[in-house]
Amino acid sequence: MAIIVIFFYWPSVQAVQSSFYLEDPFGFGSTFVGLANYTDVMKSTEYLGIARFTAVFTALVTFFSLAIGLLLAVKADGVIRGNAAYKTLLIWVYAIAPPVAGLMGMMMFDQHIGPLVKFAGLFGWDIKVGLDYYDTALAMIVVSVWKQIPYNFIFFLSGLQGIPVSVREAALMDCRSGFRRFWTVILPLLAPTAFFLLIINTTYALFDTFGVIDVMVKDKAANNPITLVYKVYMDGFRGNDLGGSSAQSVILMIIVFVLTIFQFRFIERRVHYS
Repeated sequence: MAIIVIFFYWPSVQAVQSSFYLEDPFGFGSTFVGLANYTDVMKSTEYLGIARFTAVFTALVTFFSLAIGLLLAVKADGVIRGNAAYKTLLIWVYAIAPPVAGLMGMMMFDQHIGPLVKFAGLFGWDIKVGLDYYDTALAMIVVSVWKQIPYNFIFFLSGLQGIPVSVREAALMDCRSGFRRFWTVILPLLAPTAFFLLIINTTYALFDTFGVIDVMVKDKAANNPITLVYKVYMDGFRGNDLGGSSAQSVILMIIVFVLTIFQFRFIERRVHYS
């Protein structure tokens, strides 16, 4: 309990307190300004634009990470010969740290040696990561999805292999269509795993992609997309606006809290655990 209070609740209380003050960047004092930091944040068109990008980024990363992880798990579950090697090749990416994944992504999207840039060039698409807003956003989404797929793959494969053989055989006898059998029998049995991964992937897209984004947009031209958590870092550590950064942190905590309540209140109703 002491560890939870010291490392989780105490920093949160400090962030809430700092959000009502205008902090001196050199630590010489602070001035109480009430809700001024919050009103400044909510009136900022830049912040609202970053919030919209964060919503799109989170939705796309969560959707494609789950969809591709489930597809690979279904394929791996059906492999009989060489399944251990197949699973190991899909899982090892999970061991890569987010900053390393971002660095590898930058190499893949490098303007001179990047294979993805050369591949896109075959279709007349000149990708310029770090210079073009949408190209950089695409690269951030691709690398973030690639980094998270192994995590989803592990859980989906465990869920698939936990389905009793008798249930699979009964489903095979009742329904000859593979897609319909998966949609009506297999997927409902995976619902608890999918719901857990939905929450984990949403949290990952909001917070754990920081390392990927930092590597891909650090020291680049200003016209690059960033997420809300990176905006907190930029204003707090680079801009020395501790009050405004704290207000953004509190707003982000409220967004995550509301999103979690929504997921448990409305989506969990469709999940059957038995």
